[in-house]
Amino acid sequence: MAIALHLAALGLAGPIAVALLGSAIGIGIGGLFALGLGVFALAAAALGIWWIAWFEEQRVASLLGLDIPVRRMPRSPRTDWLRIPHTLWLQVTDRTNLRSLLHFVIIGLLGLVTLGLLQVTFTGAAFGIASALTSAEVYAAPWFGLETGRGTAIGIGFAGMLIGAVGVYLMTLAHRSISPSLMVPSREAELTQRAETATQRRHEAMRAAEVERTRIERDLHDGVQPRLVSVGMTLGMARSKLASDPEAAAALIDEAHTSTKAAITELRQLARGIHPAVLSDRGLDAALSALAARSHIPVHLDVQLDGRCSREVEAAMYFAVAEALTNAAKHSEARTCRVTIMRRPGGNIWARIEDDGNGGARRVPGGGIDGVANRVAAAGGALSLTSPAGGPTTIEASLPCAS
Repeated sequence: MAIALHLAALGLAGPIAVALLGSAIGIGIGGLFALGLGVFALAAAALGIWWIAWFEEQRVASLLGLDIPVRRMPRSPRTDWLRIPHTLWLQVTDRTNLRSLLHFVIIGLLGLVTLGLLQVTFTGAAFGIASALTSAEVYAAPWFGLETGRGTAIGIGFAGMLIGAVGVYLMTLAHRSISPSLMVPSREAELTQRAETATQRRHEAMRAAEVERTRIERDLHDGVQPRLVSVGMTLGMARSKLASDPEAAAALIDEAHTSTKAAITELRQLARGIHPAVLSDRGLDAALSALAARSHIPVHLDVQLDGRCSREVEAAMYFAVAEALTNAAKHSEARTCRVTIMRRPGGNIWARIEDDGNGGARRVPGGGIDGVANRVAAAGGALSLTSPAGGPTTIEASLPCAS
């Protein structure tokens, strides 16, 4: 009965939804040449495809008890101005969205047939009952318009009711047989998707590792290495003066000692940049608190987490915040920065880092933001950057918190 009601409802609402979607596409394509206003209609159509697909997946899963994974809207990994257009394009090209949309259209057609069969069922039942309860000898049979006797009228009525009921039942069976093949991912498709996801994550991890390696090499080459070379030269000069000028040698040794301590400090900072010990020992909240305390600009930190996540996820989130704070202090001339981190429904942790600087930040291949974005993507998350000229700069990161 529930399936029949769903079919009847889709028979009524399905054609309207498909007509609206088709109209939005038609208006959008035609309106592209009218000052580009058709873009809004095409954007609405793309979102409509996602919402229809999401509705159909939820409806079928609850109605038939099928194991249909709960999906999030496909979102673009880009961080530039093309992020929103690319996200809309993903709704149109996503195979799962298109498959669910096809299912919606097919079941809508079955719903139209079901409405006709329900009309036959109720008309036949009403005619048969009316013929049985009245004493007239001649009746105008429905569907044919022919006059017939009382007994024949009763038979026609209840035969129509039976045919309509059987037809509705066959429509429900068709729904049951079509939905699993279209809506439930096959094992092969699931494995293919996992392989594609793993390949993409590996690619992002390799890019992130390359950016991180380049950063470490640059810091060693520009910072620690010249300082240690200077220490060696200073000690060599001190040794040559040790016998002839002990006071000068002592001053040089003091200078080398100071440079050595500075090199140790730089090495500690470099090690902290690879993976801070406090992050492993006490978690993301404590690590970010220490990071905010060392920041050159005031940071308002709001962390709302009720547990630990995986090491990979915590590291990706930490470095996303660290890179955002570094950029705010170095490049944007920001006065303050606000960092908010919380757990969202579905097991994700979400962060928003916003500064009041000059804006204009961009994701450059091989740059700091690019490395962070790759690292977040390798951990299964997504990072977005919004930084118009004049500010503010906002970075949002979302990661699955696999504890």
